[in-house]
Amino acid sequence: MSSRGSKLGGVASADEFEQVRSDPDPIRRGRRATDLITQYQQRAIELSRLRKEAIEDARRTGLNFTEIAERIGITKSRISQIRTSAPPAERAYFGVGPVAVGIPRRFGLEDGRERSYFDASDQATREQVEATMDRLSLAITRFDIDPDTDSVPPGDAVVICGPKSAPVARHLLDGDDTLSFDNIDGTWYLIDKHTGERFSSPYRQDSSVRTDIGYLARRVEDGRVIVHIAGVTSIGSLGVAHWLNGNLAAVYRPGGRFSAAVIECDFDADRAITDSRILAGPFTE
Repeated sequence: MSSRGSKLGGVASADEFEQVRSDPDPIRRGRRATDLITQYQQRAIELSRLRKEAIEDARRTGLNFTEIAERIGITKSRISQIRTSAPPAERAYFGVGPVAVGIPRRFGLEDGRERSYFDASDQATREQVEATMDRLSLAITRFDIDPDTDSVPPGDAVVICGPKSAPVARHLLDGDDTLSFDNIDGTWYLIDKHTGERFSSPYRQDSSVRTDIGYLARRVEDGRVIVHIAGVTSIGSLGVAHWLNGNLAAVYRPGGRFSAAVIECDFDADRAITDSRILAGPFTE
């Protein structure tokens, strides 16, 4: 797990600010100052988003923009600037930021020796998620999910990992009241816990069928957001990231209770996603 990803997780306190100022080690002081600057910047961006959201909420109550400007204490022209320049509401789907994005480290034999590697589709999934967050002005860190990783780093995070790869994924799935991810007689299924309906991967059953499925979940835990993505195969995870990028505004609602969904995707011979759609859900807590 990246130590840098965990350092950026919490909210900076006044004590931490003073500790940076008084730290005698110049390298440590510079590193800690950089971390705190990132935290402050992310919270400033989130405050801009919240102010924009508040303006839109006030408008829906029947106030005009002149009245809103007067009551908030800014000019009407500033209202117009905020409405066009502040981050969109769906930025909050991933939390406040910085957001740590993790993928599983895998192991295989090469020249008779076991070596670690990262699956190409897992890497593409992380890059797609990072591109989505980048346009939302979210700072990003990375962490690796080893086979024995059993917890999510502090702060907001995106965990791209199936239950077969690490216990952290199994722990997150155990907390989902709507969907389970189970291996039954050698076949992986996403199962609706309320109806018992099973969803399987066409690609896993027949590799000539370039259609896979994946799991998407979001939870708020101890004031931070954890987004969990897991495909039946790694291409299914990429399909989830593709769908989320195109549907984030529809998924996120202030105060909404989106919990989980099953996403289906199609891909080409180069393992690039050509289409994605919601197959089941979105489920709510």
